[in-house]
Amino acid sequence: MFNRHDLTRNEYMLTGTFGRKGYDWWWHSFTAVNERTGEERAFFIEYFMCNPDLAEEKPVFGQLPENKRSGKRPSYVMVKAGCWGEEHVQLHRFFAWKDVKIRRHAPYAVKAGDCFASDFVLRGSVERSEEECRIHPEYMCDAGSMSWNLQLSKKVAFHVGYGASRLLREIKAFEMYWHAEGMKTLYRGTVTLNGEKYVVTPECSFGYADKNWGCGFTSPWVWLSSCCMTSKLTGKKLQNSVFDIGGGRPKVFFVPLDRKLLSAFWYEGREFEYNFSKFWMLPRTRFYCKETKDQIIWYVNQDNYHSMIKTKFWCDKKDMLLVNYEAPDGSKRHNRLWNGGNGRGRIRLYEKRGRACTLIDDISVTHLGCEYGEYDSVAQKS
Repeated sequence: MFNRHDLTRNEYMLTGTFGRKGYDWWWHSFTAVNERTGEERAFFIEYFMCNPDLAEEKPVFGQLPENKRSGKRPSYVMVKAGCWGEEHVQLHRFFAWKDVKIRRHAPYAVKAGDCFASDFVLRGSVERSEEECRIHPEYMCDAGSMSWNLQLSKKVAFHVGYGASRLLREIKAFEMYWHAEGMKTLYRGTVTLNGEKYVVTPECSFGYADKNWGCGFTSPWVWLSSCCMTSKLTGKKLQNSVFDIGGGRPKVFFVPLDRKLLSAFWYEGREFEYNFSKFWMLPRTRFYCKETKDQIIWYVNQDNYHSMIKTKFWCDKKDMLLVNYEAPDGSKRHNRLWNGGNGRGRIRLYEKRGRACTLIDDISVTHLGCEYGEYDSVAQKS
């Protein structure tokens, strides 16, 4: 059973070796409506932490030339915010660790300046000028301003199981961990982007919230999720459904497990899971991602002993951005990590009985959160 809420998996994780070579982030994405024009826009907000044990008086940027030459690793708390669409924007605000307050145990809470995050509330602001971005390329962001005041209600969770168990968390077995406390989350509140006010309502927020932590980033990097789906068989909206697919090439004790994804589909109250760590369910995964001139396209087929899912998703590049992170070791190998919130697609869900497969539903997907990126594993720090 994957729909189990567990706030201990959403708490601060930068202990032990992750304190000097680790990251921890809470990601949020949702849709809002322009108060003046009625236009929909998809937004994201993230609270990212890196290497607290290496803290200095000011944020330490791994991409500064002098830090790259000396091997000094990054150390800061970063608030990332922005939106997708043709006028997409990615904004970063950085804090030194001494200026941040953290509740280290569940339920988590992070406060830095006017920025605050918890399982229930998000508040904050970020603003960057064209001049700042030109002078400081180490900020890795665009110019613009955004502020937000939001309440969250996390309805469906993806508890990934043994991969994020307390024992494996404590011994730092995985390079990258994942927990989706709110793979279906209802958001309420307001966002102001470059002076335009947007209203967020629970029924139209199509919200998502998860977290990742570890010492490195997977490659390939795949993420796909939506709770905005319509049955092509009945024409009805699936009001109690959400899916979440993530992974790529997980590493356990530095050994890569090639082409692995963790997936959960909450379909109108029924659970369908394809999780490589639950070997007794006989999970199998085949996935392929490609980049064309205008789109990023994902194909994911998965099955276990009782069900099968076949998917195709796509997102227009004009609506996506290349999301920026530097790893705890100071490298920035993911330089083409495509990230979007306006994807679309199709899911076909089947029930298996022996060798026979019966179609449960054929589903149209919109408001898709999506990511794809790969890097050369032997590439030098960039």
